[in-house]
Amino acid sequence: MVIKSSIRNLGLAPVNGEEAYVERILDLPLACGEFKELAGAAEYIGVTKKFQEVIDYFKVPAGETPAGFEVELELNADHVLRADLKRNISYDKNGRKRPTNLLFSADSANPYEVAPVSGMLANLTCNPGIIYDLFINNPKANVGKKFKTRDEVMEEIGRILGPGCDISVELNDPFRKSDAEILEEAAKFKEMLSEYRVVIKVPHTGPVNRDNVDELLRGDKRLSKRYDDAATADAFRGHNLALMLHEHGYRVNFTLMFEPAQTALALQARPYFINSFIRHRLMQSKEIKKYLDIYQLTGEKRYLEELRAYMIGKDYFAAGEDDVDLFTVKEKAEILLDQRSLCNPEGADGLDGIRQNLRLLGQANMEDTRLIICSMEGDYNYYDIDRLLSSKEYSDMAGRVVLTAEPNYLARFSSANQVVSYQRRFMNAANGEK
Repeated sequence: MVIKSSIRNLGLAPVNGEEAYVERILDLPLACGEFKELAGAAEYIGVTKKFQEVIDYFKVPAGETPAGFEVELELNADHVLRADLKRNISYDKNGRKRPTNLLFSADSANPYEVAPVSGMLANLTCNPGIIYDLFINNPKANVGKKFKTRDEVMEEIGRILGPGCDISVELNDPFRKSDAEILEEAAKFKEMLSEYRVVIKVPHTGPVNRDNVDELLRGDKRLSKRYDDAATADAFRGHNLALMLHEHGYRVNFTLMFEPAQTALALQARPYFINSFIRHRLMQSKEIKKYLDIYQLTGEKRYLEELRAYMIGKDYFAAGEDDVDLFTVKEKAEILLDQRSLCNPEGADGLDGIRQNLRLLGQANMEDTRLIICSMEGDYNYYDIDRLLSSKEYSDMAGRVVLTAEPNYLARFSSANQVVSYQRRFMNAANGEK
């Protein structure tokens, strides 16, 4: 027999003036042990100041608590049981958990494609490329040029998504702005989206810095420094920005994480989100392996030359390294494939980074930090990730994973061929086919 109870059953008197707020949480369930502990210990029921602020800010309908918040109870020394609202995107409205521990996110700044999927989302991520290239400056997406600025786009997306969805917005320029200017930019996002929803995306910076970032904007747009040859201050610029924002009360989405070796150091920056980018890394690994395999079979130097050109084009080597020794290229390529476990089950599907990130996250002292799996492509990534997260090894980590992709990519996996077959049958029957 299951005995059900709720806060209402405690029969507590509401704190004077807080009746309308209290009514929102009276029907929240209490476990039998919780009920026994509170019965007799509490005399009044009220809410915290933060609870009131959240309800008022989001204009939550009467009788409800908003999505994106977990209701927490605290018993004060004056025998008042108070309800608070803690930000937690695992929760739907009225203190109920979302249908699955695995959460979904969209990579988009297009209000028109966000709207149809908004009810499924716990997060949205965007960056300057998504905002400007894919939407504002794309006449096919920004129909009639209705949206002209980033702020207009973000305000509309915030309106569409409501309180339950975090919104990760990336800094426009982490290199040439001072810390004060970055805090000013973050404050503008907070004012626009609220402290409850805004997450500041901070990128890994590698060897890019204030002095050489212009190399990426002119000529062949190649950097004169190799990606793994960064000055210490440059390599940890992103980490220190993330720490600074964290210390000022912001949640940080620490992005541009492609290799699992980045993760342990990234966690030192106290991020709210870490990331696993998988699409281009797996594609590049397969391409590198193709060149190495052909060279192994033929011994023809031209395949190493083609490999060198490919790796230069993908920034494994820096500007000015066009004539890097071919055997240096071969050695670098072999090390990369070995590090990525491409030739064994750990990484053959390109998910070795996800596996390692989940293991590290499970051991970290950061219970609220989640992993965003992003940059998916093709027919296999989604299926492989779905199987991975439901496997025994990672089943306890599903509640700390957010799967993000373009809305249209997610839409692919909401259907099957037999949906069409059965709809043909149903619609013909409904329309009276003889």
